[in-house]
Amino acid sequence: MARFQIEQATVRYGTFPAVTGIDFNLDPGESVGIVGPSGAGKTTLLRLLNGAVRPSVGRVKVDDSYLDMLSIGGLRAVRARVGVIHQDLRLVPNLRAVQNVVSGQIGRRGFFASLRGVFFPGRADVARAHKILERVGIPEKLFERTDSLSGGQRQRVAIARALFQSPDALLADEPVSSVDPARARDTVALLTQISRERELSLCVSLHNLELAREFFPRLIGMRGGRIVFDKPTDELHNADFEKLYDLSRSEILND
Repeated sequence: MARFQIEQATVRYGTFPAVTGIDFNLDPGESVGIVGPSGAGKTTLLRLLNGAVRPSVGRVKVDDSYLDMLSIGGLRAVRARVGVIHQDLRLVPNLRAVQNVVSGQIGRRGFFASLRGVFFPGRADVARAHKILERVGIPEKLFERTDSLSGGQRQRVAIARALFQSPDALLADEPVSSVDPARARDTVALLTQISRERELSLCVSLHNLELAREFFPRLIGMRGGRIVFDKPTDELHNADFEKLYDLSRSEILND
């Protein structure tokens, strides 16, 4: 398991501050939902956690290591411990499901060994990929081309790929933005169930406020690149969410 700590982090893209003065902790085995309007900084916060982006100001710590103090190899080792499910999934459409799942080991095995494993997966990797696809509910799709799968099935392949890493934590960026409400609920339920089974830290950004309130015991509210609230879900009230999503005209134009 892993513990994450963001300390007074600001991230600027040029002169634009994506997030400002962020303090955030994610404890081992904890599940946290991040909510807020588009452009609030949710994706940037997630990218800080695995070192995909470095703060312009402030620091990020994983366990006892500050990411800015790590070598390239050390940073790669940290990223290998963090499974990421991107909003656009980032699957290779003309590869089979098993090949996309096995590609989750690139961070642990090295690029060339992993590339060989993706195109010519060994028997042990195929068996392991099948077991993970069985856990996410689509074992029969093991040898199907990914571009032949439905949107919900592709999501599950992306989840399986992240689990193939044997991660200590899962980060998911709007993982249900492109599926219908029933599929969305099933996907969030699956992520939270798996995180409990494997004792993984889980951090998920969501537009769907109803799902966030149903499945996450702690919610982070973001707006304008800042954390507006960080509370147990049962301590939040409708007024907190109404204020979070009450965008002024200027904020809408700048989104």
